[in-house]
Amino acid sequence: MTDLMTRPPQNDHDHDPFGRPVQVEPRDSRWKRRIAGGAAVLALIAGGSATGAFLAENHLTGRPVPAATAATTVTEDANLAPIVAKVQPGIVTVLVADSLGSGVVLTADGLILTNNHVVEGGGTVSVRLSDGRTVPARIAATDAAHDLALVQATGLSGLTPVTFATDDSIAIGDTVLAFGAPLGLEGTVTSGIVSALDRSVDTGGDELTGLLQTDAAINQGNSGGALVDTSGRVVGINVAIATTGDSSGSVGLGFAIPADTATAVVNQLRAQL
Repeated sequence: MTDLMTRPPQNDHDHDPFGRPVQVEPRDSRWKRRIAGGAAVLALIAGGSATGAFLAENHLTGRPVPAATAATTVTEDANLAPIVAKVQPGIVTVLVADSLGSGVVLTADGLILTNNHVVEGGGTVSVRLSDGRTVPARIAATDAAHDLALVQATGLSGLTPVTFATDDSIAIGDTVLAFGAPLGLEGTVTSGIVSALDRSVDTGGDELTGLLQTDAAINQGNSGGALVDTSGRVVGINVAIATTGDSSGSVGLGFAIPADTATAVVNQLRAQL
């Protein structure tokens, strides 16, 4: 959903002989479509050629944005490193065929939450942990309407699950950190604020509602990664960005599925397992 609004597409995870990520142009021709007049386009932010990575030729749906309430802010000299150290073990990279996205650890034995558009293209699935290990995985359950999916990594124990916040703890202006693998650069963390609440975007199939908007840099490969607050709690799951013109990268307009929605869907999906 991101060319003027896109989910960060999954990034192809081709590597050079030295193991460094190589950016590969998405093969899906829909990423080449443009909208006349410079309108914003939505794009999904998984990287690579997965069928879910596409441009939706639609604007944000026009809905009023709640007024800002008292926000917790962080000054420029605040030390965010302890937050990163706390959260990073719970962030993974989800590899599917020739594409990749991000995910968060839900259980010590490797149940992972990611976006449905990261895995819907099919193919062999594996998960790369924050310590560099790569393990086989399988798609356990999906919810296309909310663009969320559960992936079960195999042969694991002792992982560090993330902790979810609640939606009533988030306010416009709050400092947030985005975790994931933008452009295949795993272990990346960016910072910003919550720019707006209750955004709705049309993905070209289903409409995603109640989204958080953030100016933290989110790019292809960030799909399914965590947006966290300054307590290290997940406030959202990164799903889409907005860009302009020919650009497919961040312009400070990112969107995340809010924590309450994510946890409700997770509970429903786990009941099916």
